[in-house]
Amino acid sequence: MTQINHNYTQLQGSYLFSEIAKRRTKFTQENPNAQIISLGIGDVTRGLPDAVVKAMHKAVDELASPDAFRGYGPEQGYDFLIQAIIENDYKARGIDIATNEVFVSDGSKCDVGNIQEIFSQDAVVAVQDPVYPVYVDTNVMAGRSGQFNKEKNQYENIVYLPCSSENDFIPSLPDRKVDLIYLCYPNNPTGMTLSMEELKRWVDYARANNCIILYDSAYEAFIQEEDVPRSIYEIEGAKEVAIEFRSFSKTAGFTGVRCAYTIVPRELKAKDADGNTLLVNDLWNRRHTTKFNGVSYVTQRGAEAIYSPEGKQQIAATIDYYMTNARIIRDGLASLGLEVFGGVNAPYIWLKTPNGMDSWAFFDKLLSEANIVGTPGVGFGQSGQGYFRLTAFGSRENTEKAVERITKLSL
Repeated sequence: MTQINHNYTQLQGSYLFSEIAKRRTKFTQENPNAQIISLGIGDVTRGLPDAVVKAMHKAVDELASPDAFRGYGPEQGYDFLIQAIIENDYKARGIDIATNEVFVSDGSKCDVGNIQEIFSQDAVVAVQDPVYPVYVDTNVMAGRSGQFNKEKNQYENIVYLPCSSENDFIPSLPDRKVDLIYLCYPNNPTGMTLSMEELKRWVDYARANNCIILYDSAYEAFIQEEDVPRSIYEIEGAKEVAIEFRSFSKTAGFTGVRCAYTIVPRELKAKDADGNTLLVNDLWNRRHTTKFNGVSYVTQRGAEAIYSPEGKQQIAATIDYYMTNARIIRDGLASLGLEVFGGVNAPYIWLKTPNGMDSWAFFDKLLSEANIVGTPGVGFGQSGQGYFRLTAFGSRENTEKAVERITKLSL
């Protein structure tokens, strides 16, 4: 009989959001009249911006004509979108990014999960804890994790960087040699950010210790405070040690359309087993072109429209809508005396469960007593135990209803 990849047997239980869906389905089957409000999975609810819709319609019409038809496009992305990304997301902030450093894809989750393929199986991985599950699970699949310690709820070969209210959710630098460091800011799940000085500390560490930062900034568009860095490349020397991932999913409602991009600077280098120095950009380009056929022309025209004057205005209105939801949730929870974090520069609210309640126990309480679906903090890692995540991506009506229901709970 054919053998499977043994590393997959090291994965622990169901994927977090699959488990949430399973519990929700079971509850709704048993309570068919329950009016469920979902503030769990971070999926958007607003429609696509008009500028995006018009651009995509125009692109579809182009494809209907033999003269304007386009088949396979460049795997790295069309130049019109790459130029828009560079001009608006980087050059406008004084950051120099070359066209061959931008790789358009169908989602930052895919890129964050796939990037580890180009690094050695022996690479030591450090992650924030709590952490977006994909960072850990893809390295488990690759065989870097070692055995799972059920008592610690952690893998033995992964370096965990605890983030809690005790350290203001700012992870400490690794206490041993690591090769890859996953950082996510604005952070999912906590909604917290780093200051310029705090982010510089990480860049300086990576430069001094010859490691690479995998910087997930999928939520940078939600940053409201001026002193919070939008890109890791605002830090001097970051292009020598960092890969940055960005997404249009939450920014422009592309969760169903699928489009994102990754920046891999030409200055970023690593060594092979023989000690030869290689450009990480070349390796990612090879992986990208071998395993990916590119994002559709229609989708990329829609993404380009995000950067038009109309698109920027419409995106800003959508982000303001979600961040107002975040404020409503944050203020409502705080009024109950709960400890609440995030929701200022990110669409996620991270709260301490009342009376030290277990994260999954609080999930079940919210679901059964208030018919609200959230995300248990422990699902993001052991340091998330006793915390809970709510998202601001619901409708205004449902957001207000959810807060009203929570205020009526016995907490």
